[in-house]
Amino acid sequence: MTVKVRFAPSPTGFLHIGNARTALITWLFCQKNNGHLLLRIDDTDVERSKKEYEQAIEDGLTWLGINWDQKENQNNRLERYNEVIEKLKADGRLYACYETPEELGLKRKAQLSRGVPPTYDRAALELTEDDIKKFEAESRSAHWRFKLNHAPITWTDHIRGPIEFNGKDLSDPVVLRENGTPLYHLCSVIDDIDFGITHVVRGEDHVSNTATHVQMFEAINGQAPEFAHLSLVSDTEGGKLSKRLGAMSLKDIKNDEGLEPMSIVSLLARLGTSDPIEPYKTADELIESFDFSKFSRSTPKFDSDELIRLNSKILHETDYTEAKDKLAELGLDHIDEEFWNGVRANLERMKDAQDWWEMANGKVNSVIDAEDKDFMAKASELLPPAPWNDETFSAWTKSLKENTDRKGKGLFMPLRKALTGMEHGPELKVLLPLLGPEKTKKRLVA
Repeated sequence: MTVKVRFAPSPTGFLHIGNARTALITWLFCQKNNGHLLLRIDDTDVERSKKEYEQAIEDGLTWLGINWDQKENQNNRLERYNEVIEKLKADGRLYACYETPEELGLKRKAQLSRGVPPTYDRAALELTEDDIKKFEAESRSAHWRFKLNHAPITWTDHIRGPIEFNGKDLSDPVVLRENGTPLYHLCSVIDDIDFGITHVVRGEDHVSNTATHVQMFEAINGQAPEFAHLSLVSDTEGGKLSKRLGAMSLKDIKNDEGLEPMSIVSLLARLGTSDPIEPYKTADELIESFDFSKFSRSTPKFDSDELIRLNSKILHETDYTEAKDKLAELGLDHIDEEFWNGVRANLERMKDAQDWWEMANGKVNSVIDAEDKDFMAKASELLPPAPWNDETFSAWTKSLKENTDRKGKGLFMPLRKALTGMEHGPELKVLLPLLGPEKTKKRLVA
């Protein structure tokens, strides 16, 4: 069997960590099996769907290195959906309902107060022609529900194992809005049949939806695909992703945070699995090691600090040839190979290289306290001869300890304030060779 999968985002917002993880895992599974990936844009919600979001989704996937073999927009397939919908109506599997949202809300509250599941009571099936005429005279428009068979629904999930529902315990899902436009459920099933989807990867919040979809596949005489339902990601406290990077779009993570795409790929590919989370510069090993059996049903926690650590490690191993074009994109094409090699081990984000550049080459307001002026003069006098390297700072401070009464913070802090104008900042052993003897001496006697 040729594996054919799909990623089906709705262009009503930007791509975030949660759905990026679904896209990535779908793609890794597809690549592992030499499969075919369909990018399906679920844009039947005309009011909320926007082309700018659709483009941002494509840009985000491309940035992560996720490619697709085919793209389809649901909004171009409405004629096909209507064809299937009319057949399902004729077969008695779709039925019209006239309750308002307020009336449905009251029914739901009443059921909950009685301690029973809030499923639709199928009152619409009892409507007479006179009832319908009355509703239509009130200018009510019908929404349509799919009539579930009250029978067992089972499948074996690639992550959750055997799953069983019964149609009698589920609410008949709404599949057509009052304005006649189809909703996600039925459109998704029709697409999966028409495009020959063999596997569907999605979040565990869709498990009950999948149960209703299984019966829709049967009603349309289609073959249901295999399913893998991922546990939803939480923040480090076990709550929703609402803080820091977890709640940001990929667009913001790229542009505002300046993170490397492979840091995100490295984290999301292994999050919730039995494999260790490590930094990877390409996805090759992640593809090779991919297996649904490694995914746990427990809730994985997204740690934004871990993402930063992965990003740092990737940068520390990035050669100048790999970094050059990215630096140019950030307007940092003035950074040469020697400078990059000197600072990369101290970067969290690539854009931090600019801070180092300004520290080494820009104007710095040296801070020299009155009581440190003599010490600075001695420090200037004891500067080692060129050429300088990453051992120069150690040799310099050793000489200072031997020739002055300074040590510890009393020695290092005045040097830092003089050379950087700050009490915190980059490692001086790395900064010193970038400054060179002339700039260093100027800052010591400023």
